[in-house]
Amino acid sequence: MSLPEPSILVAAASGRALAGAARRSGFRPLVADFFDDLDTRALCPANVTAGGIEQGFEACVLVERLQALAADEAPVGVVYGGGFEDRPEIIDALARHFRVYGNCSGVVAQAKDPRRLAKACCDLGIPHPEIGFDAPPDADRWLIKRQGGGGGLSIAPASSRKPGPLDYYQRRVRGRPVSVLLLADGQRAQTLGTSAQWATPDTSRPFRFGGAVRPADVDLPIQQAICRAAERLAEAFALAGLNSVDFLVAEDTFHAIEINPRPGATLDIFAHPRLFAAHLDACGGHLPNAPLIFTRAGATAIAYAPCDVAHMPELDWPGWCADRQKPGTRLAAGDPVCTVSAEAEEPGTARKMVGERVAAIRSYLTSFGSEESAA
Repeated sequence: MSLPEPSILVAAASGRALAGAARRSGFRPLVADFFDDLDTRALCPANVTAGGIEQGFEACVLVERLQALAADEAPVGVVYGGGFEDRPEIIDALARHFRVYGNCSGVVAQAKDPRRLAKACCDLGIPHPEIGFDAPPDADRWLIKRQGGGGGLSIAPASSRKPGPLDYYQRRVRGRPVSVLLLADGQRAQTLGTSAQWATPDTSRPFRFGGAVRPADVDLPIQQAICRAAERLAEAFALAGLNSVDFLVAEDTFHAIEINPRPGATLDIFAHPRLFAAHLDACGGHLPNAPLIFTRAGATAIAYAPCDVAHMPELDWPGWCADRQKPGTRLAAGDPVCTVSAEAEEPGTARKMVGERVAAIRSYLTSFGSEESAA
């Protein structure tokens, strides 16, 4: 007789990717997130909404919703994803009720502190852009960013807005975005692979996350250098579990930009049956004896609504779509519609495929939106 799959709580702005990773590792995910999309429903025995894009998570509401999910279960703990970097104190609230698999609040706060990251890079000899907290006189050479922001949504040219209490300035450097995914046990770190990201800008969000492809097309010496830099930063900040470090990579140089101290946006292209279990094990101090191997290239991208959609139609969604919006949902132009993915032998082919698939979704919604307006 086979034993029942253990259950695990997931808390994230979007919990679907973590839920899928949990399923692949033999766990039953119970998810609290912002979206309650069709795929999360399909992956979970139970899921709830908690918070939203505008207000984010609130500790008391999130704990209450997770306790409700756990009432008829015996979850082994809770795994968190995005949505906590600007409010790490909620992680403490979770830890008072559940075993938390991930970095503690203090580690998250330090890893997202731009001053601490700049100092760590200086101490370790890792290139890092200059940062500042006063408006620079040469604003066109600087970006403004919000501490704890995610998805590129808070990044803008320095002259585009007045700074808020969590904002800081970062000097522009050349390069394309490349991320290193790694596992860490609080002392050591093990690289899993690299991915390259791209933006899908709109008028108000020039650095909005568009997608990612694995592996990144980076020359071997630079690849080795950024992977070692990511591991050294993970060790310096005592990271645990799945984390990533973002870089800007040019032909012969690189700069460390940011640490993401939790499982992130590239889970879909690092799909592996052992990945989620390895995250739990690493949080318990145990790295894999043998590295996880990823063979075929993978890419993922977000399809954003090209226009307002008063009522999301009921679709026969292709198998390469995830995070599907529910029928009847009202979408504004620029809202996420779904995530598309592709696998191929070469990363360039995978990226081309997701680009075509995003275009197909957008084209359909454009024609549907035109029909709605005419009606």
